[in-house]
Amino acid sequence: MLKWVQSGLSAVAGTAEPEYGREAIHTITDSIVNGNGDVAVSRDTTIKDFNWLCLDYTNVETQTFYFTDLVNKYAGFAQIIHSNLMGVHTTAQFTFRLFHHDEDKAEDNIWTSTKLENFRTDGSNFYADKVSFELNDDNTTYTLKSHVTEEALVELTVTRLTPGVIFGKDGTTYYGDDVANPWGSMRHLFWPRCTVNGTVKTPTQTFEISGYTMFVMALQGMKPHHAAKAWNFMNFHSKTYSAVQMEFTTPISYANTKVNVGIISKDGEIVLATINNVVLHQDPKEDPGVGWHVPTAITFKYIKDKKEEVAKDDDVVVGSVSGPLTTLVERVDVMAEIPQLVKNIVSGVVGTKPYIYQYCNEFDIEVGQDKEKGLGFTEVTFISE
Repeated sequence: MLKWVQSGLSAVAGTAEPEYGREAIHTITDSIVNGNGDVAVSRDTTIKDFNWLCLDYTNVETQTFYFTDLVNKYAGFAQIIHSNLMGVHTTAQFTFRLFHHDEDKAEDNIWTSTKLENFRTDGSNFYADKVSFELNDDNTTYTLKSHVTEEALVELTVTRLTPGVIFGKDGTTYYGDDVANPWGSMRHLFWPRCTVNGTVKTPTQTFEISGYTMFVMALQGMKPHHAAKAWNFMNFHSKTYSAVQMEFTTPISYANTKVNVGIISKDGEIVLATINNVVLHQDPKEDPGVGWHVPTAITFKYIKDKKEEVAKDDDVVVGSVSGPLTTLVERVDVMAEIPQLVKNIVSGVVGTKPYIYQYCNEFDIEVGQDKEKGLGFTEVTFISE
């Protein structure tokens, strides 16, 4: 029993890390700001950027479409997860969610999470039994087919409208004393505005999906609670604009360092790619029994100036997305499936208490003199104090 608990702790959470300090994290934003002008804020992605890396140590790679059907008011995401535990055990999962923005119908709220069998990667493509996920040769269209569960037969075609975006040279934040030999990493790259068309079939009905989506590939090359203690994520689509912002804050081990990247696109163009943005939690309320203070409204500010000292100066805010967090799609207790004894030890030893709060609400976007309403999907994640 003790060895089982120890292995569970190692696999799920590990132990608390020493305080390495700010010098032990080399953020993607550092490489841009301190690069003496030789590193651009962002560059266009290539087809090779989306190749699965399949690292041989603990890591999780994901490819995710966050889609919005503005006419029928459906939103959701389709995600492939490829993970490696300690270099000895590789798994893959397909997760899918569909929900209606303002109708509380159980049949319109679909959630599936299915373990995949006989999976393999092939460059940027992924295959498993009853699943295929393929990028076409001209790097413009992804096709996803998943018949892995009868609860949701998913067939979606995604075509990008703008160039892809990767921040800095490789979109990667490195953890460790030596940036050339890091012990952990975090990487993100995006297709910020795409069209999405297809169907989702359940045993009782068929949903026609037609709208916009944002596609993101992510790599978390270390244990999750060592990489970040909190996340803020927003994906917004309106008739004209798409916006994404992703922020994580490291644990005290890495000096509570914030890393934030954001993109605003309009029709077929990238309007902004920014690295010094601000997320404001507004009117937070305590989640009883959990203790996290969860916002009831949120604002994502896009800051053009790179200098930290002016990051909260409204004069350099070049865009914002804001709105209430009133429609809770899901409150996810990440450790719900972990045995209670392990959960208690993890919480007591490490201070880990991960919860994800997912919302879908009508938001406002402001860019210059433009103001438009759209639909925003937001995740506010708390992992550790």
